[in-house]
Amino acid sequence: MWDESAYRLADERELTSPSLIYYPDVIRRNTERAIELAGGAARLWPHVKSHKLTELIAMQRALGIDRFKCATLAELRMTAGCGAAHVLLAYPLVGPNIGLFLDAVSAYPDTHMYALADSLPALRALDAACAARGLRVDWLCDVNMGMDRTGVPTGELAAFCREAARLEHVKLVGLHCYDGHNHQHDAGERARAVDGQMAAVERARAELSAQGVDTPVVIAGGSPSFACHARREDVFLSPGTVFLWDWGYASAYPELPFEPGAALLTRVVSHPAADTFTLDLGYKAIASDSAGERGVLLGCPHAHPLFQSEEHWTWRMEPGHERPEIGRELYVIPTHICPTTALHSAVRVAREGRTVGAWRVAARDRA
Repeated sequence: MWDESAYRLADERELTSPSLIYYPDVIRRNTERAIELAGGAARLWPHVKSHKLTELIAMQRALGIDRFKCATLAELRMTAGCGAAHVLLAYPLVGPNIGLFLDAVSAYPDTHMYALADSLPALRALDAACAARGLRVDWLCDVNMGMDRTGVPTGELAAFCREAARLEHVKLVGLHCYDGHNHQHDAGERARAVDGQMAAVERARAELSAQGVDTPVVIAGGSPSFACHARREDVFLSPGTVFLWDWGYASAYPELPFEPGAALLTRVVSHPAADTFTLDLGYKAIASDSAGERGVLLGCPHAHPLFQSEEHWTWRMEPGHERPEIGRELYVIPTHICPTTALHSAVRVAREGRTVGAWRVAARDRA
């Protein structure tokens, strides 16, 4: 468990609650650790969905990272606007988003943008739109590594890529291999699962190469499998949460060398019943997608969550322990930082135990 004093702020009484606070010195240390684990900044292709902030893109670019992955058109434009050299929109393009993506390609000619696809109808629509505009776009094939969310199954990968490579205005340049289902607690078990799945990808790549279809760019993994893929020299690494870290990943993957770089300031607003207290931290301010506890309350080891609603979070103290007084400032490390950040229009920024400003969550909207 982390020391509450590392997150407590000297000017906390001046801050409204609930407030999301970022600690950029911690985030920078996490980024430096990620670069070390990757063996260099050039191998990293991090996801910006975790933070959606121009300031963190600037921090990572200053450390040598210049490839980024996005989930939305807003994130794509934000990242390109920061001057990033390479940006992948890691989400299938369908409907009007095809035209909006090509608008961004034209608006940011100095940024190499990549599309993602896993179906021939979507690719043909993108190809036709490119032809109409006189554009040519590089794309990566989304590979279903076993999560069954999106992607081409590895057994069908070679045949799909061969057919798709015939299109004239979209060029296949690589594979996107996200394995979000690899969340085994044991690091060895996780590594073995990753190795097995990547072996199937390598077989498909070899078959394609023998038939003249090259896939030189391979973007692999997420935060849990980051260290597993780091052992491979020929892939780019695509973590997102490692730079911020959170309670969920820290408890699930204790071997990874990161620390939480964000916390929520909250206050006790009520003592509704014996031994209980309520915080002003409902699920409109902290992500509610995680099963079980939605965050760890620092400095209160004998408090246990009872229930949460939109603007309230009620806790109970163990017998023999005094509950915090009404008005008391407390800090929570969220279980899932990515959707927590998306709930806030801005984050407070803290250095050396005091807030020094605020950063706007620039890509909070989807477009």
